[in-house]
Amino acid sequence: MSFIDHLEELRWHLIRAFAAIFIVTIGVFMAKSFVFGKVILGPTQADFSTYSALCNLGKQFNLGDSFCYEALSFSLTNIDMAGQFLIHLKTSFVLGFIIAFPYVLFEIWNFVKPGLYDTEKKYTKGIVLFGSLFFFIGVLFGYFVLTPFSINFLGSYFVSPEVSNTINLASYIQTITTLVLASGMVFELPMIVFILAKLGLITANDMRKFRKHGFVAILLFSAIITPPDLTSQIIIAFPLYILYELSIFIAAKFNPQKIIAAIDKA
Repeated sequence: MSFIDHLEELRWHLIRAFAAIFIVTIGVFMAKSFVFGKVILGPTQADFSTYSALCNLGKQFNLGDSFCYEALSFSLTNIDMAGQFLIHLKTSFVLGFIIAFPYVLFEIWNFVKPGLYDTEKKYTKGIVLFGSLFFFIGVLFGYFVLTPFSINFLGSYFVSPEVSNTINLASYIQTITTLVLASGMVFELPMIVFILAKLGLITANDMRKFRKHGFVAILLFSAIITPPDLTSQIIIAFPLYILYELSIFIAAKFNPQKIIAAIDKA
């Protein structure tokens, strides 16, 4: 295929991907009551599943109500004439992208796959499935773990008792969408390491060598996005470190040198 033909092929893959996002976005837009009442504003409610789970966990360990959360001490407001409508559109698009992500990844993969060798296709089999799985795990982690801790800390932080928190709805939505999407992308680390390992750009030894640096980076990241208490930082840092170790295992398993040695031996 010529360069122009490749661009034409890419254009149609992108059109189909955006069409899928657009269709899902319309569905999300029409489900406004559920999306905003249950999903978007869910972490602001005292009976949110994360808060209830932590409260029950604290009571089982005889810690009383130290892990129980009350209603958040801030209110949401809108200051723009078209603010709520535009926020509705933006939120619907973000959720549309998240829900349609497997198909978007499928279209991207179908564009890349014809340029791979048979052995490369063999070792990248299931990339859409596992890429989507890690993405959704990251999204759920961002929504049920990062979001509640972040909005509790930021929404209840005061420089003075005389200053109340009245938060713009756009700022609240921006916080949630950023945390959820960032978490989804971070959880793609195993897939990224897999690809880099296949290309010979990274090895398990490289990741082991910089394990201490990675651990420090994870602690710093956890400290930035969580309230300033040790428990919250551990809850965030632990799964991220597990993700790093999983990436080392993937890099070791799919090291190109091992594959080449196996082929030569055969």
